Formats: sequence, C-alpha cells, structure tokens
Amino acid sequence: MLRPFRSLEHLRGQGVNSVDVVDFYRTIAQLGTELWIDGGWAVDALLGEQTRPHRDLDIAIQEKDVPVLRHLLQARGYTDIKLEDARPWNFVLGDENGREIDVHVIVLDGQGNGIYGSPEKGEKYPAASLTGTGNIGGQAVRCVSPEWMVKFHSGYDLKDKDFRDVSALCKKFGIELPAMYERFKERISEPS
Repeated sequence: MLRPFRSLEHLRGQGVNSVDVVDFYRTIAQLGTELWIDGGWAVDALLGEQTRPHRDLDIAIQEKDVPVLRHLLQARGYTDIKLEDARPWNFVLGDENGREIDVHVIVLDGQGNGIYGSPEKGEKYPAASLTGTGNIGGQAVRCVSPEWMVKFHSGYDLKDKDFRDVSALCKKFGIELPAMYERFKERISEPS
C-alpha cells in the first residue's frame, strides 16, 4: 500500500524539502515509474547534501508515465499551475502548501536520448545526461549527470545561485568552470 506524503503543515510556503523529494521518489518508484531528478535538487543529489532551499522539484519523466504521475499527484492535492509558457512537455503542478513539481516530459529514442518537446526543435536530454546518480536524505536517486547539469546551466539569465551550483559541481567532479561564470568569480573575489 502506498503511503501519502508526510504532512508538512509547519513548512507551509517553504517550498520542497528533502523529505518531500524522498517520499515522492519512493512512491513513484513503487508504481514502477522511472524519473530523473533535475534542477537544483539534482545538483544537491550529486553533491550528496542539500546546499540551499528549493522552491520546487524539477523532474524529467517519460511521456508514457505522465498519466501515473498526474494521478498520484492529483490524489495528493496537486493541481496544474497556470503558466503562460506551460506546454504538454513542460508544466508545473503545485499543492496548497507551496510545493511545486516542474515536469519535463521526454520520449526516449532508440539511442536513449530523451526527446523534449517537438522532435523538429531538436531539444533533448542526451542519453549521457540521463546517467547520473545521487543521494537525497539517504535515498539513492537517478538524476541528470554532473557534466550535463553544468551544460544545462547556461542559455538564460544567470544568477548567483547558478554560479554556486555550477562551481560546486565543477569542484567535486573535476569539470572546468564554463567561461560564462568567470564574471561571478571576479565579483565574489572582490573585497567588500
């Protein structure tokens, strides 16, 4: 029998914590559904510790498993959050406690690449990106690989948290810090 997510009323509006992630991950796995942790929680899973608060949980899931995901989350009070840029392959579900799950829907091709959205656009999770493993609150999880987490942290307006995430991954996994992050290094090294 599946147990519901733990009651976290005392954390109302605090985002998603490690207990939420582990409960969700274990519950979805019991249903035979695979997913990959992405975003900030993937960074923390790869680092093996929570480094900052997280407003949401980003996941990549196969299109065939979306009905199972929706049924599970709707049974626990999650509903679609209306967003201008929501699409069938990227949408957000949230509950009354302020927890949000940002869903990235993929279709695996013959090479193991996760096609994200319309195949004509060419957006994907390359097969190598879906090979990561990490740890959240003592639970082993599948996640985006460290090299690809670094690559995926580009192409948008970068923030200090992106620099902290990327630099921690680069340090732990021996990855060269991308040039686009040099401006953060210089700013942080300046005396205040």
